[in-house]
Amino acid sequence: MDYKQSGVDIEAGYEVVSRVKKLARSTFTKGVLGDIGYFGGLFQIDKNEYKEPVLVSGTDGVGTKLKIAFLTNKHDTIGIDAVAMCVNDVIVLGAKPLFFLDYLAMNKVDPDLAEDLLKGITEGCKQAGCALIGGETAEMSDLYGKGEYDIAGFCVGVVEKSKIIDGAKIKAGDKLIGIASSGLHSNGYTLARKVLLEMADLDVKSQTPNSKPQTNSKSQVQDSKRALGKELLAPTKIYVKPILELIKEFEIKGMAHITGGGLPENAARFLPKDCDAVFDTSSWPKLPIFSLIQEKGGISGDEMYKTFNMGLGMVLAVEAAVADQVIKKINSLGEKAYLVGEVVKGGRKVHIR
Repeated sequence: MDYKQSGVDIEAGYEVVSRVKKLARSTFTKGVLGDIGYFGGLFQIDKNEYKEPVLVSGTDGVGTKLKIAFLTNKHDTIGIDAVAMCVNDVIVLGAKPLFFLDYLAMNKVDPDLAEDLLKGITEGCKQAGCALIGGETAEMSDLYGKGEYDIAGFCVGVVEKSKIIDGAKIKAGDKLIGIASSGLHSNGYTLARKVLLEMADLDVKSQTPNSKPQTNSKSQVQDSKRALGKELLAPTKIYVKPILELIKEFEIKGMAHITGGGLPENAARFLPKDCDAVFDTSSWPKLPIFSLIQEKGGISGDEMYKTFNMGLGMVLAVEAAVADQVIKKINSLGEKAYLVGEVVKGGRKVHIR
């Protein structure tokens, strides 16, 4: 008996490390010291750039969006989600992401599958401007089913102490700006899958209702299949670079990454104790995927806004006088921004109207 016979292939793990070195090096920035494969990643902060540097950390996973990847056998964008969920949390405090580490646990270490996932992580790091400096790949056949895996990430960023964005300056009269999401991002998939794959009897492998269409042509059905599959696996948007550009020019008083808990939970996080946030739901467009889930599941509006981002990946609080300029700037950076609400006196509550 040996380790491989018991279920762990160390040689496959070595192959993954060999492949990830090439990918990781393409993300290295000037602060990276050493190489992939040591016991820890090394990163040096530029002491000339910060007077009082504060490190900001974030960690997250992708959740049950992985189930869609398993069913479709498409894994090249999941890594982007893993990076996005971490770096988007770090940037809301005004911190520039410096480096990222990944954790990948698999039923069996498959170098080709692992490389697909790591390509996504590499792409996410490039979008965020941070370096992939380390990680862990674990083989656990006793815990994961055949072809299954889990992926998570950890990110560290840095911000000047005097420039931390924590919502403390927010006051009644400030405006709320929303930046569009690309879809579900990485939250609410347990409900989305329950509705689309079970209640509505949609087959994600073919991405269409299992019953034979009555009026649609074959080509229309195929288009429908591809559209649903693409929508469910659309990677989470990474907002780091546009926001870093934005804070160079404007004072952003508070930011929220709209993840699990939707607008009610996440927008409340940046509010002072004496302020409420009021959102006007007619002020930004809703993506068709949200309407489909709500219709097929018979889900209330309140539940939708508590579970999904409903088309907004980020919310920013700014002085009313600069709101229009901020929106124009965001749009010029390739994102879509909308005036979605305002701050009023209250008790740290969020109102969806």
